[in-house]
Amino acid sequence: MADPSELFVKHKIVPDILDVAPQKLLKVTYSGGLEVNCGNELTPTQVKGVPQLDWTTEPDALYTVLLTDPDAPSRKEPKFREWHHWLVVNVPGNQLDKGDVLTAYVGSGPPQGTGLHRYVFLVFKQPQKLSCNELHIPKTSGERRGKFSTAKFAAKYKLGNCLVGNFFQAQYDDYVPKLYKQLSGKK
Repeated sequence: MADPSELFVKHKIVPDILDVAPQKLLKVTYSGGLEVNCGNELTPTQVKGVPQLDWTTEPDALYTVLLTDPDAPSRKEPKFREWHHWLVVNVPGNQLDKGDVLTAYVGSGPPQGTGLHRYVFLVFKQPQKLSCNELHIPKTSGERRGKFSTAKFAAKYKLGNCLVGNFFQAQYDDYVPKLYKQLSGKK
């Protein structure tokens, strides 16, 4: 497999989200053993559940985990770049369930006819425990997810360069209307 940093540049994640590509690959596994692999195509149906993430951690270190889409509403016209799908801070090691969820996970939901979107997982090592003033966003809300900036968030909390990352691509499938209903707060 190619160096992940080369693929982050090839797929223009550098410079669309990051200035510097991560040097190591984040292991991302969805239900059924489905793995994210530097740009492979997955469907919104396949990624609707929260994935398992695994990376090499340091003892007593805390991490920030982020999933973002720089292609909202489309790669050609990304006027909502970035639309963030997940943001968890103060993760001890890679125990996501023990971190502070700022933005609850929602899977991919590219609008019909907008082609492939990139969905980018990033992990940053925190310099210390974070006290964030961002509003918490539940999985039932699409509010305040658009026009997020990974770079600004990382700078605000002095996160430095991304340690590990991975990404997949997805386009519309018949699960997307169900996701939009969920994001509107309706069951």
